[in-house]
Amino acid sequence: MRALVTGASPGIGGATCLKLARDALARGQKPKIAACEVRETDAILALADELRGLGADVRVLTGDLSDPDVPARLVAEAVQAFGGLDAVVGNAGITSPAPLAELELANWDRVMNINLRGNWLLAKAAYPHLKESGGGFVAVASMSGMKPHRGMGAYSMSKSGTIILCEVLAQEWAPDGVRVNCVSPGMIRTPLTETTYRDNAIASARTALVPAGRIGVPEDIANAIAFFLGPDSGYITGQNLCVDGAFSSAILSQIPGLPTSGA
Repeated sequence: MRALVTGASPGIGGATCLKLARDALARGQKPKIAACEVRETDAILALADELRGLGADVRVLTGDLSDPDVPARLVAEAVQAFGGLDAVVGNAGITSPAPLAELELANWDRVMNINLRGNWLLAKAAYPHLKESGGGFVAVASMSGMKPHRGMGAYSMSKSGTIILCEVLAQEWAPDGVRVNCVSPGMIRTPLTETTYRDNAIASARTALVPAGRIGVPEDIANAIAFFLGPDSGYITGQNLCVDGAFSSAILSQIPGLPTSGA
């Protein structure tokens, strides 16, 4: 298993790297993971050490996906290290919250360039290598790309575009044996959102809205990504899987005064 994962810091990206490595080992394969981040940090180096402890061959690659030359460079460096690619995960993403009437053009462009254009260019660069291996591409979108999320600037549009991007790529690449799917997280407790969930009142209020009764963890998303890239999903492509404990489809249950019986 030769995989490239962007946004590989602790959280969804890091959990995905670990899940792909463990699954590969369970199948008797040598995991080779290119863990990509915008810059080298203690956290990404610690993840690399953990992966190596499992027996993985690891490369830490860096680059800002808002630079249009970076996605192809990351793919080229991973291919040079591993001799090819079987799996690519476009997980890197940013937010720049603001009402649209107040959003700065530069912030719109940066969110769209990293979240949407970055995934397109990453997939485009990886395509010939995934075609050769019969591999797969998974992008991480969001439930905010499935429903309008006010006050989030360009985020909803970037994630909605990511979902459609994967659907179009799946149509175009299916004849070549390349599967393309999307995972849309709901509310997930990660290092980036930890400050919010340390507020017990907010954490409790959010949890109360989730039919599954809990906030998600990075491993919930990593499991979905690994499924799409594993052998059990060989006939699945062009799909978006929302992993949110049924939150985003539960709006009708929030209506006050709903009847409690059929009487």
